Amino acid sequence: MSKRVVSEVRHEAMRIAGERVRTDRVIEVRYPYTGELVATVPRAGVEDVRRAVGAARDYKPTLTRHERFRILNKAGELIAQRKEIIARQITLESGLCIKDTLYEVGRASDVLLFSAQQALVDDGQSFSCDLTHHGKQRRVHTTREPLLGVIAAITPFNHPLNQVIHKVAPAVATNNRMVLKPTEKTPLAALLLADVLYEAGLPPPMLSVVTGDPAEIADEMLTHPDVDLVTFTGGVAIGKHIAARAVYKRQVLELGGNDPLIVMDDADVTKAAELAASGSYKNSGQRCTAVKRIFVHERLAGDFTEALLEKTRAWTFGDPLDPGVDMGTVIDERAARLFERRVNDAVAQGARLLHGNRRDGALYSPTLIDRVHGEMEVVREETFGPVSPVMTFKDVDDAIRQVNGTAYGLSSGVCTNRLDDIMRFVRELHVGSVNVWEVPGYRLELTPFGGIKDSGLGYKEGVQEACKSFTHVKTYSLPW
Repeated sequence: MSKRVVSEVRHEAMRIAGERVRTDRVIEVRYPYTGELVATVPRAGVEDVRRAVGAARDYKPTLTRHERFRILNKAGELIAQRKEIIARQITLESGLCIKDTLYEVGRASDVLLFSAQQALVDDGQSFSCDLTHHGKQRRVHTTREPLLGVIAAITPFNHPLNQVIHKVAPAVATNNRMVLKPTEKTPLAALLLADVLYEAGLPPPMLSVVTGDPAEIADEMLTHPDVDLVTFTGGVAIGKHIAARAVYKRQVLELGGNDPLIVMDDADVTKAAELAASGSYKNSGQRCTAVKRIFVHERLAGDFTEALLEKTRAWTFGDPLDPGVDMGTVIDERAARLFERRVNDAVAQGARLLHGNRRDGALYSPTLIDRVHGEMEVVREETFGPVSPVMTFKDVDDAIRQVNGTAYGLSSGVCTNRLDDIMRFVRELHVGSVNVWEVPGYRLELTPFGGIKDSGLGYKEGVQEACKSFTHVKTYSLPW
């Protein structure tokens, strides 16, 4: 690791974190690979949240659609121009390898582009009123308006920029005001994004970033009377707590996943193994849509597992700033220890360790196990790291039964060329999306995304759906 690079990025991170909130209380942000201090950010209190919400409430946005388009488009250009420094900063706060963080910055530019385009969409409707025998010579029209109150947004660590931008950009596109609390583990990308948007012309009261301990300030964000909507991405337990506390506020909750990759007996095992490795190990396996359970037809299990073992052995891991490395660390040593323990428990219950389960602090190797059964914790719970558990099934009915036998219902991937099987999976899997010959996480930043059961309330994210969630419909009628 280059000390010069760390120093450069630390200097920029310190500048961005700055003195947003005048407080002597700080939170340290450390590089998971070495434990080095990257930056400190203010540890805001309840009064800071109240001031941020109050400032947002008192500001009345007047940006035209074109002005919002121009701001978002400019922000996208700025992020694209600075992608290397932004990617290095994300790597230092998260431990994700530079390959993954460069990709994330590219995705963030896409979100801004789609949000800019969405700001220009005329989203009203018109209805003729003479459609029945007692109708009138009138027309009913609809228009979408921003929320009267403030949006409270809470984001996780696994995509420090992209999870944030999926909430912020649609809020800007719809002329809303947002108070954002990024996770205390990776807060720097959110602060950087705010600076970029201000530079692009966004009025500061439309976006406030509050950094702090969720135990201290999150409840105020959920219950403040001027907050109209809570949008959250993160774990199930916290999501259910939010649902209980926010009560009569609109809620968009994108929670966990236990996503399957299903490999049917007609599948190309090499192609399926490539998807399994990519889906399991990219972003250090820390994605709600990562491949967390691999179901393989019993006739292909041996060949597929050998192919996946070859891919897993080739997946390099180590120094996250090394551009040749495929995978960096997980978020912290505690998480790595959890994965190590779950794999050891599975092996003790009859699973076979084929590769990996090596840990050094927060660095955890790509890990492949087979002979896995549904009652093992490694697949019963969401294992949010680079573990590939291989399970088998007998036929389509058995595959559907096993896939649906989880509390989660986010996404899925299917490897088969048979249309009849594909349509059964589309109809019968209890998930929010089905991707044929793709990883469960495949999505366009514009398209609807979200799950059911413990993966969410069924409301979708993605730029288009977020813009709908962040607005309300006003109806008015006029005589012809």
